[in-house]
Amino acid sequence: MKILITGANGLLGYKLVHLLSQQEDLEVIATGRRAIADLPPKVVFYELDITDPLQTTTVVHRTKPEVIINTAAMTQVDQCEGERTLCWKANVTGLENLVAACSKDQIHLVHISTDFIFDGSHGPLDETARPDPVNFYGESKLAGEKVVQESTIPWTILRTVLVYGVTPDMSRSNIVLWVKKSLEDGKTIHVVNDQWRTPTLAEDLAMGCLLAAKKKAKGLYHISGEEMMTPYDIAMQTADFYKLNKSLIQATDSTKFKQPARRPLKTGFIITKAKTELGFQPHSFKEGLAVVASQLKR
Repeated sequence: MKILITGANGLLGYKLVHLLSQQEDLEVIATGRRAIADLPPKVVFYELDITDPLQTTTVVHRTKPEVIINTAAMTQVDQCEGERTLCWKANVTGLENLVAACSKDQIHLVHISTDFIFDGSHGPLDETARPDPVNFYGESKLAGEKVVQESTIPWTILRTVLVYGVTPDMSRSNIVLWVKKSLEDGKTIHVVNDQWRTPTLAEDLAMGCLLAAKKKAKGLYHISGEEMMTPYDIAMQTADFYKLNKSLIQATDSTKFKQPARRPLKTGFIITKAKTELGFQPHSFKEGLAVVASQLKR
């Protein structure tokens, strides 16, 4: 099977390229807006900006994949709130271009979405929960889901929550890396204790993508960790794992933060469908921290 990955420069894209390249029965095409430094030997790279319709069609028709896994997106929530045109172009228009490119040969599209399509009034949530985003990032991702769902191509949508992990260049941080570095630097950090999530190890999300792609599973799936945690819980467990000074972690609530975009208070996912239909089995958060630690030592 030939699989094309968009957004291969990001955290999930990087993990996918390396996971899929280890599968003997897969041919992997990595794409992104810039080259990847440590591309595995058997992986072919094409420059691709999915917001460019001609480039998207050209690359897809030239490579002829059976499955496309779309990880390309604008995900910085506050930036999306302030730069709405750019956000819509990345998260909706780019997806329209991909769907159009897939239509001719009925290529199966696996698309990554987010818990931020929900309002945060309750959780954890299964695939039947009604979306109602509270910020523009969520609105754009929900609109992207509708583009996929209303298309005539075969599709899978994988929603995920608060992804953490490591890439070699460390170009993008996440809550685990931020907490670790802040405490190592002796900084006091204020972490909210009134938001709930099911944090997701990047390797687990990549495995969920692989399982969905191999099965060409159709429909919606929630892919995340299983433990409901606040960012404060995450920070405290991270400090414990790395034996760092927990007294530097101060609990606060979301009303104390002035952020351009609202955040949903409670999301988190019920992943029974993914476990049953895809065979998905995530790491525990403690196991995820051990995976991160092993990669930071390299």
